[in-house]
Amino acid sequence: MPSPNIWHHTATYETENRAVDPDGRIEAAMAAVAPWAGRTVLDLGCGTGFHLPRFAATAARVVGVEPHPDLVALARRRTRRLGNVSVEQGTAQAVPLPDGSVDVLHARWAYFFGPGCEPGLAEVARVVRRGGTAFVIDNDASRSTFGRWFRRGFPHLPEPAVVERFWAQQGWTRVPLDAGWSFSSREDLEAVVRIELPTSVAEQVLAEHAGTSVDYAVNLWWRTF
Repeated sequence: MPSPNIWHHTATYETENRAVDPDGRIEAAMAAVAPWAGRTVLDLGCGTGFHLPRFAATAARVVGVEPHPDLVALARRRTRRLGNVSVEQGTAQAVPLPDGSVDVLHARWAYFFGPGCEPGLAEVARVVRRGGTAFVIDNDASRSTFGRWFRRGFPHLPEPAVVERFWAQQGWTRVPLDAGWSFSSREDLEAVVRIELPTSVAEQVLAEHAGTSVDYAVNLWWRTF
C-alpha cells in the first residue's frame, strides 16, 4: 500500500517526525515493556530511517526494512556512519530476515490499520524470537483533535472500536497515549496537515484550528511472543 505522505513529501514528513511526541511518551512506554539496550531491533517500515539512530544508540544491532527504494537510499545515507545499523528493501508481508532473528520490532504508522494486515502479522510472528516483543504505533481515532480530523479525512477506514477489537483478538495489548504534535511555526503545522489529510478536509481543519500544536492520541499495541 503506497504511503503518499512520506513517499511524495519526504522533507515535510521529516518535519512531522520532529514534531510528534515532544515529551517522548511513546518511546518511554515501549521501554517500560521491553527495553532494547543490547538487543536486536527491527524498524519495520522505517521510511527515511528517522528512528534508526535512536535505537542504535543503545541496541546491539538495528535493521530497517522499507519497501520504497528512494526511502531505502535516504535511510542508508542517514545511518552510513553507524556500524550497528543496516537497511534492507522489503515489505511487511515479506520481511528479508531469518526466522527468530529479532528481539524488539517497531512499526510506527506503517500499514497496520487492523483488519487486513494478517499477512504482515504472520511475518512479525516469524521474525521475532521467542521472548521478543513487537510494537505497533497507530492513530487512536476515537479521541483527540487529530483523531477527529483523521475520521473526517478517512471515513472509509474501520471504526476505532473495530480496530481495537481486531488487535485484542490477535493477542495484543493496548497502551493509550497522548503524544501530541508541537511545531516551531504555523507554516510547518499547515504543511504537515496538508500531507496527512485530503485537501478539502485539511483546509477545513486549518481554518478551525489556531496555533502550532495539536493534541494527538495514539495507540501503542504490543505483544510478546
